[in-house]
Amino acid sequence: MLIPVIYQNGKQDMVKDYYLADLIENQTIRRFKRRDGWVSISAGHIRKQQPGSYFGPERRGRLLSEAAN
Repeated sequence: MLIPVIYQNGKQDMVKDYYLADLIENQTIRRFKRRDGWVSISAGHIRKQQPGSYFGPERRGRLLSEAAN
């Protein structure tokens, strides 16, 4: 899925959804568009890792790859 973004220099673009987290983390973009409108990165209206979230090893990938075989 492509998501509209506005970079720090004002340039607009469409990026694949799986790039969005990295662009936000690296502060490469100023804004991105959700269904309900534009979200400003500096305004803090983005989801963050919740306290108490699981930080252990990822085990689901193995199960998904086994199911595909």
